[in-house]
Amino acid sequence: MGDRAVQDALIRALADAPYRGSPAWRTRELANQERLERFARFLARHYYYERLVHFFKYSRALARVTGRPPEAVLTSPAFDALLPTLVLGSRASAVAVAGLAVEHVRGGVGAAVPYLEDLLAYEHGMMVVESGARLWRDGSPDPAEQQRSKPIRVEGTMLLDLQVDLPLVLPLLLRPWTDVPQAPRRPTRLLIARSARGRVSVARTSSAIATLLELADGRKSMDDLAREAGLRPAELEATLDELVEIGAVRFSTGS
Repeated sequence: MGDRAVQDALIRALADAPYRGSPAWRTRELANQERLERFARFLARHYYYERLVHFFKYSRALARVTGRPPEAVLTSPAFDALLPTLVLGSRASAVAVAGLAVEHVRGGVGAAVPYLEDLLAYEHGMMVVESGARLWRDGSPDPAEQQRSKPIRVEGTMLLDLQVDLPLVLPLLLRPWTDVPQAPRRPTRLLIARSARGRVSVARTSSAIATLLELADGRKSMDDLAREAGLRPAELEATLDELVEIGAVRFSTGS
């Protein structure tokens, strides 16, 4: 095995707990397993600490009210139980760790935060959508090819139906406050998507866009989508351009 192969195997073992425990890794005997496991667990806590501090920053700002900083879950038995299953950066692991943070914060004193459930759904969604493998590409698809292909919703794209206008209150939570900032009670639908290069975008969305995302299954033509979503061709094209830009839709080459 060459040096590069050894390096790749070590990096994978540090990031991928199931692989680290597999015969495929153990029989290689490339490192002291006990020391590797300790370092891998240290890396996992650091990795998810950074993500919880970033994606759950609003819950963190509310910790003096709820009594539950989200990153505290990383020292809990529940997180310890997850460690043998974690693959750093994977969507499944993001779902599991974000879920633990949600349950931890939800268990605090949240009566003074009437929109706590909406906030936790938003933060959970942001962390999950950001996760997963990146698709590094150079350049952009040929427009003529896009004309011949069919739109498909990108896996991981999320629609959130909230009871409050959450975007209005989020900036206030990160500023100095004495009383918990309140959010207008108004149904709000948000779209969360991640571009191929890993940029997460959040946008208010309409029923027409939500319908379009539900219909974009890679089998329907542009004409089918325009008709079923109730959009004129020019409106459909402009909307799809925006959705492609933020990573919510890509084009399938299915016939």
